[in-house]
Amino acid sequence: MNVFEAIGERKSIRKYKDIEVEEEKLEKILESARIAPSAANRQEWKFLVVKNKETRDKLIDAAHGQKFVGQAPITIVACSTESERVMPCGQYAYTVDLSIAVSFMILEATEIGLGTCWLGAYDEGKVKETLGIPSDIRVPAMFTLGYADENPAPRPRKALDDIVCYERYE
Repeated sequence: MNVFEAIGERKSIRKYKDIEVEEEKLEKILESARIAPSAANRQEWKFLVVKNKETRDKLIDAAHGQKFVGQAPITIVACSTESERVMPCGQYAYTVDLSIAVSFMILEATEIGLGTCWLGAYDEGKVKETLGIPSDIRVPAMFTLGYADENPAPRPRKALDDIVCYERYE
């Protein structure tokens, strides 16, 4: 599978098999984050790998009751170790950097046959409390990881003409 195929194959998985993810697969996913680009190559991030069932069950509450968070064998929590830096374009570096790293991890997971779901609905404070994350550390992203026990239909996408313009914004 090439990158473009992985992009097309990726789906949000909310039902997982009760199968442990092999360490070599997890390591490859984590390595894809390690080598991801970041603003000024600062790599101001940490990735928490949550496997413990009791801890994953506590994350269900932090994730607004999404039960699949406890069902997936792994949840990866992306943390920014520096959250004040603003790039010259006006964007906070951590949100961009961690979005790139998580995207790389999710595409690598897809390539090696694993399912993921990028979580956007969670209470950052509860996640921090559950995982012992210091108050000055931000958690801009987290995702579930495991073997899919579903194959959802592809979601509709807008036409390229609806999302692309050339030379000037139209």
